[in-house]
Amino acid sequence: MRAGILVLSLIAGLAMSLPVSAAEDGGTQGSRAAPADAAKDATKKEPAPPPSVTVIGARDALGILGREVRSAANENMGRIVDVIVDREGAVRAAVIDFGGFLGVGSRKIVVDWSALHFGRVANKSDSITLELTKEQVTAAPEYKQDAPVIVLGAAGRLQPWDFDK
Repeated sequence: MRAGILVLSLIAGLAMSLPVSAAEDGGTQGSRAAPADAAKDATKKEPAPPPSVTVIGARDALGILGREVRSAANENMGRIVDVIVDREGAVRAAVIDFGGFLGVGSRKIVVDWSALHFGRVANKSDSITLELTKEQVTAAPEYKQDAPVIVLGAAGRLQPWDFDK
């Protein structure tokens, strides 16, 4: 019986001295892993952190596309159809579809963002106020895509865009 235990001890000792591959041991022998496995471990990326979350109340922020724009004299100035941003993502201007009836005879103009006032926009039916007169908007050049944008601004507020940054 003692001889059987001695033989089993010798076999166990001999088995422990043999190299073991990562595949055979299920990857638990980190120090005995093959060089290719070590390279895989080095390229593993940390998981991305969770995104931040901001809750904005329904009365604090509403979409503006399609919203009616009116002058300070309560004249219909059209509807906002697009927003123009600069290279940093800052909002610079709004494209207003002005004039016409049901899209016939209308034209698009661009107004400086600071010329718009959003004081009463709690409901979709509320309009945005434009700090320009109907005559000024009528005289504004038409906006055409892929052409230089001419922005109509309130007096003394328009600043040129510097695209060479």
